[in-house]
Amino acid sequence: MTQQDPHYPQYPQQPGQPHYGQQPPGGWAGPGAPQQWAPPPPKKSNAGKIVGFGCLGVVGLFVVLGIAGAAMSGGSKDTAGDKPALVTDAPKAGQPKKDDKPAEATKTQAQQFQACVAKSGTPTEKAAVKHVTKVTGTDKRNDILDSAEVYTDFTGGFMSKDAGDAKLIASAFTSCYKSDNGLVTVYGSDGDMISNANY
Repeated sequence: MTQQDPHYPQYPQQPGQPHYGQQPPGGWAGPGAPQQWAPPPPKKSNAGKIVGFGCLGVVGLFVVLGIAGAAMSGGSKDTAGDKPALVTDAPKAGQPKKDDKPAEATKTQAQQFQACVAKSGTPTEKAAVKHVTKVTGTDKRNDILDSAEVYTDFTGGFMSKDAGDAKLIASAFTSCYKSDNGLVTVYGSDGDMISNANY
């Protein structure tokens, strides 16, 4: 019986476990014995994952660009005051010609605004809108940052005597046009800003 090292605790030997001094099966047998090495398992390639995630990133980029482009060029919302008239078929032979009314598309933006207020505005708004000389910014809207300008024959700025009528014009504008993020500004004939409102 061999003497055991006093520094190592003695544990009961498990069955099938090699005893100290025996050659482990398939392992290193010591100096001079033939070496038996098991080859390491082959590594799996991650190239498929890298290519897959790369393609997914490119597709995601195109989706984000498509959404941003749609938001920037988004269609304008039609309201009662800015719908263009549709061209109908020409009258057939033998039928009397219908009365030709001026199409909405031929009206200026100021005329379209005045027509909208005449249709649904209050009496004071209708009187104030008669002072409108020009309207810009209502033909193209994207609901991101819409800006419209209404020019009048009023004089003076915020503190002018016509400031109340300018506020009525801005209020009437918000009834005729809708935007998620729009601002209408009313100017006088001298170019001074008189009033503004969100629409």
